[in-house]
Amino acid sequence: MRTRPLKVALLGCGVVGSEVARIMTTHADDLTARIGAPVELAGVAVRRPSKVREGIDPALITTDATALLKRGDIDVAIEVIGGIEPARTLITTAFENGISVVSANKALLAQDGAALHAAAEAHGRDLYYEAAVAGAIPLVRPMRESLAGDKINRVMGIVNGTTNFILDKMDSTGAGYQEALDEATALGYAEADPTADVEGYDAAAKAAILAGIAFHTRVRLDDVYREGMTEVSAADFASAKRMGCTIKLLAILERAADGQSVTARVHPAMIPLSHPLASVREAYNAVFVEAEAAGRLMFYGPGAGGAPTASAVLGDLVAVCRNKLAQATGPGESAYTQLPVSPMGDVVTRYHISLDVADKPGVLAQVATTFAEHGVSIDTVRQQGKDGEASLVVVTHRAPDAALSGTVEALRKLDTVRGVASIMRVEGE
Repeated sequence: MRTRPLKVALLGCGVVGSEVARIMTTHADDLTARIGAPVELAGVAVRRPSKVREGIDPALITTDATALLKRGDIDVAIEVIGGIEPARTLITTAFENGISVVSANKALLAQDGAALHAAAEAHGRDLYYEAAVAGAIPLVRPMRESLAGDKINRVMGIVNGTTNFILDKMDSTGAGYQEALDEATALGYAEADPTADVEGYDAAAKAAILAGIAFHTRVRLDDVYREGMTEVSAADFASAKRMGCTIKLLAILERAADGQSVTARVHPAMIPLSHPLASVREAYNAVFVEAEAAGRLMFYGPGAGGAPTASAVLGDLVAVCRNKLAQATGPGESAYTQLPVSPMGDVVTRYHISLDVADKPGVLAQVATTFAEHGVSIDTVRQQGKDGEASLVVVTHRAPDAALSGTVEALRKLDTVRGVASIMRVEGE
């Protein structure tokens, strides 16, 4: 066993970074045995050096992350700063100085993953990022290593714990969106500004990373269709229950049937209660992978939080350190397929549409004709009316999103349609 320690620079020491430092200290002997050499926390770069950080030697604290990376003795950098800058520059600086990187930065990887992989390859260094997608759930490595010999056709998952907590509370207690959000905030699941979560930005970044790995092609954040969940209502859940469904905010990544393109999207959807994802409760994450040879696989567990995310970071640290000792590098970017990302209009799925209509003869015929004229076949219709007003709920067969969009625009122009109360996709069947 090598006795000279591998030196680690920790960039960022917030909720995740402090847990990484704690586990590195308390599990030092185990990490040494697993790696084949000691690992030493050699420096911690932070913005606020005056803050008390329990368990961390104050002598390790610095505000100059660049100097830490350039001092010449660092083997691995752990980046848990988040955001685009200065994280991007610091990761590039690490590679230029012969340092491999472990990152939890989903936003940066979704935006500039290709450039970061290229920089890592150019300098013969590792870039690992298990913690960027689903906290403690082993997902990135199984997809890019364990399933490397298989063909993944579809990935569908709950990859944001905050939104799952909110939707679960709306489903199980009948709470409205704001009430459920307030509870999530009080419990620490939602940030003071929950926009990144509830509008789907966080899930979209993770979807871009997973799509790139699953389909061996480059998928950037801008390629992912994104729709938030702030408009999901108690009425939507009531309709879902009548269909034997619940509602989840899903990341859905698919390879086209002809294999010539892929799609990546994040949006709320109704899924049958019989689907494994329907039973994912509270702030948990789960990802359902469909591969040609392996079949259907589900990965489940806590998708966020200091300790769970630190677990994924340290798993990567062990792998990178082992590679360092073996004078090797792990898998880099695989983008050989160069498949285009199709627009949302090409996506084919089922829809649940709720319309407010006039309660008079002929309305249903008008609506049905409009669907038919746009090539959208109706599966079921439910109508309720009272005092001249009515609600009409239509569930379609599978149709392209563009055809559904054209149908909805035409419906809005009918004098018998007062408004479109909600539109939701139906998945998992």
